[in-house]
Amino acid sequence: MLTPTGEIVAEARRRGVGVGAFNVITVEHAEAIVTGAEAAGCAVVLQISENAVRFHHGRLGPIAAAARSVAQLAGVPVGLHLDHVESDELFDQAAGNGFGSAMYDASRLAYDDNVAATAQAARRGHACGLWVESELGEVGGKDGAHAAGVRTDPGEAAAYVAATGVDALAVAVGSSHAMTSRVARLDHELIARLRAAVAVPLVLHGSSGVPDDELRAAVRGGLVKINIGTALNVAFTGAIRTAISANAGLVDPRKYLREARNEMAAMVTRALHTVTLAA
Repeated sequence: MLTPTGEIVAEARRRGVGVGAFNVITVEHAEAIVTGAEAAGCAVVLQISENAVRFHHGRLGPIAAAARSVAQLAGVPVGLHLDHVESDELFDQAAGNGFGSAMYDASRLAYDDNVAATAQAARRGHACGLWVESELGEVGGKDGAHAAGVRTDPGEAAAYVAATGVDALAVAVGSSHAMTSRVARLDHELIARLRAAVAVPLVLHGSSGVPDDELRAAVRGGLVKINIGTALNVAFTGAIRTAISANAGLVDPRKYLREARNEMAAMVTRALHTVTLAA
């Protein structure tokens, strides 16, 4: 069932567990994420990034409609989230396309400019009923938009949340976008300090490269929304490679996309068991 992201995150935070938020690129991604969440018996968040919208010719409506329909038919609560939005025009389309939340990403900007832009976006988003996430500090690996190794300062984070009015904060604590191996090590002392300093839920981006034990410790330490994207694509692409390698004459996309969808669903179930059993 389609459920506001803020409600899903608030319930997870109350229970001391994490929420898995998975990136949607194709309708098969959305179907796999929900199938995996239903198998785990967990709420989940479907995320569509600005990069994914760009892949779909810059049109949010079609992929949003597909993800929204999948969410509405789900047997578990499913949030719909617009992720890493730098475009004001795209951000302002979120509510009208059924999104309950959006992440406004002004992290490229200097601190004062980030605060000003994010505060304006949060006011517009709240007026439309959106739960608004933003980012402070720089999570590595996102096509040069973020420099690796820049951590979120707890005092600055507290001031940032107060000045912008955001509902959740993505923090840089050692993860990196687009990692295909799970070798990242998080700064758990910093996570504890951020949790103590910041009143809103904390978000971990770049979780695909973080091992299970690190994810469990991070959720116990105070991170709530756990974003996963690359791991889905590793499963997706690996299944297609295997299917086509086994049958060079294969041309029906349903036959290899079915395997890709199944592999992604299994990956989602495993990840949800990790982040929701952390307590």
